[in-house]
Amino acid sequence: MTTITPLALAEVLLITPKRHGDARGWFAETWSREALSRAGVEADFVQDNQAFNAKAGTVRGLHFQRSPHPQAKLVRVLKGAIYDVAVDVRPGSATYGKWVGAELTAELGEQIFVPRGFAHGYVTLTDDCELFYKVDGLYAPQTEGGILWNDPDLAIPWPLKGEAILSDKDKILPRLKDMPPAAF
Repeated sequence: MTTITPLALAEVLLITPKRHGDARGWFAETWSREALSRAGVEADFVQDNQAFNAKAGTVRGLHFQRSPHPQAKLVRVLKGAIYDVAVDVRPGSATYGKWVGAELTAELGEQIFVPRGFAHGYVTLTDDCELFYKVDGLYAPQTEGGILWNDPDLAIPWPLKGEAILSDKDKILPRLKDMPPAAF
């Protein structure tokens, strides 16, 4: 049975599929519309994505897509480990600007469900880290948005052992307080 645990922001879920193992290895059901529907998730996933990160300390995010093309994500690690973060960026939300984080590992198979209206990002905790994630909306670059990963107002304690490895785009994202309101 898959374990589904709401995090401090209840819409963000930590999902741990049960692994059935024997001498050959293990099997896990990583996505079940029925199981997530019972937890209140009605996402209709339309695209699968995979990401490879060569070095520990790689930060990707914090990203989201605005209306009319918002995205929810179901993220898991295929190789290595990450610290994954979701930030509520829904204008008018009681938890606007609040964030939650969880460690996801290939070893244990945890997943995180990031709903629409949340910025998402992660830092790799290992070299050669590989992720797989499902999204419920197609990529639409004209609706992309983001928040600076180390926004001091968010005060996310990223578990970095050195300097963050960032894309040029992520280095210049705005702070949350400077971001125009977004519709989801």
